[in-house]
Amino acid sequence: MEPSSRERPWFWATLMLSSVSIVAVVFAVWELVENRFFREVDYVTLHYLYITRGIGSSLLLAFWAAWYVLRHRRRVENELRHSEERYRGLLEASPGAVALYDAAWRVTEWNASAERLYGFSKAEVVGNCLPTIPAEKEAELREFLRQVAAGQPVVNVETLRRNWQGIPFEVEMSLLPFREPGGERFFLEVTADIRERVRLRETMLQVEKLSSMGRMAAGTAHHLNTPLAAMLLRVQMMRERLHAQLSSADVEHLEQGLRFCQQFVQRLLEFSRRGPVQKQVTDIVRTIESVVSFLTPPLLAKRARIQLEVSPGNGRQVLADGSQLEAVFLILLSNALDAILPEGTIAIRCGPLSPDRVGVEVIDNGCGIGAADLPHIFEPFFTTKGPGRGTGLGLAIARNIVLEHGGSIRLASTLNRGTTVFVELPIWSPRPVEEGGSA
Repeated sequence: MEPSSRERPWFWATLMLSSVSIVAVVFAVWELVENRFFREVDYVTLHYLYITRGIGSSLLLAFWAAWYVLRHRRRVENELRHSEERYRGLLEASPGAVALYDAAWRVTEWNASAERLYGFSKAEVVGNCLPTIPAEKEAELREFLRQVAAGQPVVNVETLRRNWQGIPFEVEMSLLPFREPGGERFFLEVTADIRERVRLRETMLQVEKLSSMGRMAAGTAHHLNTPLAAMLLRVQMMRERLHAQLSSADVEHLEQGLRFCQQFVQRLLEFSRRGPVQKQVTDIVRTIESVVSFLTPPLLAKRARIQLEVSPGNGRQVLADGSQLEAVFLILLSNALDAILPEGTIAIRCGPLSPDRVGVEVIDNGCGIGAADLPHIFEPFFTTKGPGRGTGLGLAIARNIVLEHGGSIRLASTLNRGTTVFVELPIWSPRPVEEGGSA
């Protein structure tokens, strides 16, 4: 076994110096012996003595070099074995499910955590194609491999994997490049089960939705009262004209009012209904306008002024779960509505920040947040609202959703002057997908 490149110069230098030292000692001892016992010998005997000295020195050097190299080889082999055992122990002790595979998804490493998480044994997986990728996530994995190959590690991304029964479940995945000394490229995938976290997050989101719906109940009743009163008046007028020709205009107004109530109630039901997380290409401006439309009742009840400056963001699309994205803007607008006084102002701006990022700002001129509270504003159950007015989950949920969509969120506020929330999301753009493997 060759010594490593770092140790090689010292290895050969030590071997050469020790060999020179041995030769010097041998020759010195031989000269002493020759002067003591062979001073009067003839030329032929002296010649054979020199030959014997050379042969003896060569054999001694050969034995020394062989022993030195073998000893070094044994030491390196022991270090390599211990290193491999340590690597194997760390791999097996890792709490994350570790899979090492090449560009064709052929697995070369599979640790014990992966066996427990997915139910596939190491013998079943190593040497075969990665069996944990659902069909609908194959294109996503190819895109991740393309990013990693380009030098962009994929870290803490939520995705789906499937177990030995074919049942998909949520995991948090990190994908990193890995190269062996020979230069062959592999991909190191580390996944962790986050089903409990997803369940808790969905529960928190549902709690926040229900809390928002409760706060909007009064505004909803006020908003529905006007068209219902108009419909009742039209019905009364139609009743008085039973003996006359039926008024088509009255019927038309009645139909419009009923349709409005139906659409509003349907929107309320869609908001409160809990659906599966599914990311798709979403128009961000339409999402904002939809949330503003949904919040019309409490906005009117508080006589709030809404300034929509979203035209620069027209046509910008993001890859997001529509329901979760609506929840983010609903939380931000509900907080702004709670913060402002009657006839206060809320401004919403949307526009590109760069060719691949879009930004949304929600600005209010409300009560603001104190400097001491700002560091805690995204913590779960932290709220600056009075008792019974907030759960403290809204901004924590909004932050988690934005981060899971590859974006960022930050907040700037001045007490008694207002608050601005900045949301940044990646713009979706179609790109060709490289074929990296198949399931």
